[in-house]
Amino acid sequence: MEKEYPLVSVIVPAYNAEDFIGRTLNSILSQTYTNIEVLVVDDGSQDRTAEIVKSYVEKDNRVILLRQENSGVAIARNLAIEKSRGEYIAPIDADDIWYSQKLEKQVQCLSEADQSVGLVYAWSVKIDENDVILDISDIEYYIEYYRDFFSLEGIVYPSLAYSNFIGNASVPLIRRSCLEKVGVYNWELKANNAEGCEDWDISLRIAEHYKFRVVREFLIGYRQVKGSMSRNYISMERSYNLVLAEFRQRHPEIPTYIYNLSASNFYFYLSSVSQSCGDYWGTLVLLFKGIKLDNIQIYRLFNNQFLVKQLLKIAFKPIMSLLGLEPDSWYKYFQKKNRTLPNNSDVNRVIKISDIQKKKTKPQQDYKKQYDRIQWQRWLQALQISETVKL
Repeated sequence: MEKEYPLVSVIVPAYNAEDFIGRTLNSILSQTYTNIEVLVVDDGSQDRTAEIVKSYVEKDNRVILLRQENSGVAIARNLAIEKSRGEYIAPIDADDIWYSQKLEKQVQCLSEADQSVGLVYAWSVKIDENDVILDISDIEYYIEYYRDFFSLEGIVYPSLAYSNFIGNASVPLIRRSCLEKVGVYNWELKANNAEGCEDWDISLRIAEHYKFRVVREFLIGYRQVKGSMSRNYISMERSYNLVLAEFRQRHPEIPTYIYNLSASNFYFYLSSVSQSCGDYWGTLVLLFKGIKLDNIQIYRLFNNQFLVKQLLKIAFKPIMSLLGLEPDSWYKYFQKKNRTLPNNSDVNRVIKISDIQKKKTKPQQDYKKQYDRIQWQRWLQALQISETVKL
């Protein structure tokens, strides 16, 4: 008897996505797993997004274009889910990409699991506007970090409250039956000017009722673009506070320190977003909020000289503005002139996904930094809590 392959509904919310929507669709349509439908929701775009998607509709009958007035990412995703037919739901943002075996690996994992497993995730790499993988000068450390911190399976909701190890909205493969039970994406966040954590919110709600599994491979390219929603740190702070406040109300049994550490880490993440947008005073405010919740973060600041860098950027910003230059240009020039590159074949070349997938790793992680050791101990505490709870 011929094996049945479940239909996967790929849902793509798109708003003013003309720069990347073509590359996103190419990565979807070139998946080795082909039993898919691709529902793109044009969320009131004012550029050529719809026109580009139409060209794909004409070439591939698996692509469906839906249109709505600008209503936000949650409502766009929900419309796609409502119109979809697949047994599995696979969201992807309109500027991200999937590597070729993403769906095949996840479908196999979810198909082999019992009905208690509702979501399969995988690992991501950050990419720039040209699809080049970012920030991987030490591939071995990168892989081991993911293996240790992003490989949790089973009952995960206490650990997921501590850290969104799923990573981003383009990662999960979800059983449709899960969404029928827990509901779809939270569209009310946009009404509260709090977009940004819709994907974390739905993962938390699924985790409260279902187990997770992971494909331990880098299968998603998570694009870093200034001006995208992930760069709107003010909205994301509000979104995080609303999502975790509701979750905390449902789960008072999780120790307070887990929520405090979660918030502290998130503030530090937002501080990096803030500084990338040139808001250096805002960066310092976010750092203070993070340290207030977790004093150990001070060690992190001085360990990588992040605080010194922010203070220098604040001092030089008025001068650079008067000269009509980018606020960071002096610092980038200084770095370039004074950087001594290590003798490492992985530096000074474009890192490809195949480099990461094939790299062999040591059986044990050698944590060189004190902060890494502290983070590892705290992650173990979160894992121990996950082992004590039941669905």
